[in-house]
Amino acid sequence: MPTHNDGCAPPSGDRPTLTKQQAIEFLASRVEPIADTESIPTGAGLGRVLAAPVTSAIDVPGWDNSAMDGYAIRHVDLSPHGGCLRVAQRIPAGAVGAPLTPGTAARLFTGAPVPDGADTVVVQEICEQDGDQVRIPFDCKAGANIRRAGEDIRAGAEAIAAGTQLAPQHLGLAASVGLAELTVYRRLRVAILASGDELAMPGGPLAPGQIYNSNRFTLIGLLQGLGCEVVDLGIVADTLEATKAALTRGAREADLIVTSGGVSVGEEDHLKPAVEQLGTLDLWNIAIRPGRPVAFGRIGETPFFGSPGNPVSMFVTFCLFARPLVRRMQGITGDLNPRALKLRAGFDWPKPDKRTEFHRARLQNGEDGETELAVYPSRSSAVLSSIAWADGFIEIPPGRAIQRGDLVDFIPFANLLH
Repeated sequence: MPTHNDGCAPPSGDRPTLTKQQAIEFLASRVEPIADTESIPTGAGLGRVLAAPVTSAIDVPGWDNSAMDGYAIRHVDLSPHGGCLRVAQRIPAGAVGAPLTPGTAARLFTGAPVPDGADTVVVQEICEQDGDQVRIPFDCKAGANIRRAGEDIRAGAEAIAAGTQLAPQHLGLAASVGLAELTVYRRLRVAILASGDELAMPGGPLAPGQIYNSNRFTLIGLLQGLGCEVVDLGIVADTLEATKAALTRGAREADLIVTSGGVSVGEEDHLKPAVEQLGTLDLWNIAIRPGRPVAFGRIGETPFFGSPGNPVSMFVTFCLFARPLVRRMQGITGDLNPRALKLRAGFDWPKPDKRTEFHRARLQNGEDGETELAVYPSRSSAVLSSIAWADGFIEIPPGRAIQRGDLVDFIPFANLLH
């Protein structure tokens, strides 16, 4: 039996215990990005994963243009003309002016093309215009306030790398080089199931001994937040045959199967033997708290990820391990680890665990007005309200005691839920 209420099962005797980083690397090495791609309108690309790089066919900007409202001049004209030049033309954005005649200035506006012959733009605030004459300070800097052609992107350059999950700024960048469509990976299809006769769906009455299936809704939200299509296999009865049937369907209809509950070693926990009979089971123990047991394997060619049934353990293991697995299969490149921040502890943690611990924490203002972290008072992995209370997790290495004021690693939920 576990010594703490964290949803742990006794370790399996024939599987090594992995650290968090070893588990992430293990999972990433066992899957590949899905191969299917599709073309979509650039405006529909938010959150999608780029399957082919965006390469620019044009210079951006396409011509030298003004960074300010002001006057385009030839800097050498200032001295012989005493800083007073005739305003010979007016160039708004979207118009193209005539070549600049020596001894003249062009009134132009932000984004307007700099006329041929001009080499400097002087901001309007330091100039004085009187009729068709403008007086310009002698100390204005030559070459100032001009955005050069190709300064942002050169023709032929890669603007966005394949494997990028597209944010709003990427969509704008793709549009700036003229792309109306993007080639992206299709959405990852993930099948989910919850195992347990004690589970009931919200909206109906609870029979004695039953609880509502909160994990289903948490999992759906987590997966949709990552941009996945969800195949809901429902609540599976606690029998080996029902479990095998659900897994077989999931392998047929989805790219990945994610489950909650039933991966322990109890008599009513059937996921582990079902996966072993239908395919392979590769991963069992990870040295974290909360979060054991965790299972990874395959049903045929379809990867399987099994998380604990306790809601906090399920949430933690999904964020730490299923999320990087999903991102790898989506084709996202780069570091799969969530980014942690160094923040001040507003608490004492005198009794560390032998495993790496991920505890719920929230941001607060300390007595000095500086940001610090508070921790949830209970370590129980059955208290789902603690996740709603928290802003993220603190990561506590094995054996580390913490005193108020120490710097700790904090992983915001904002870095875990997309």
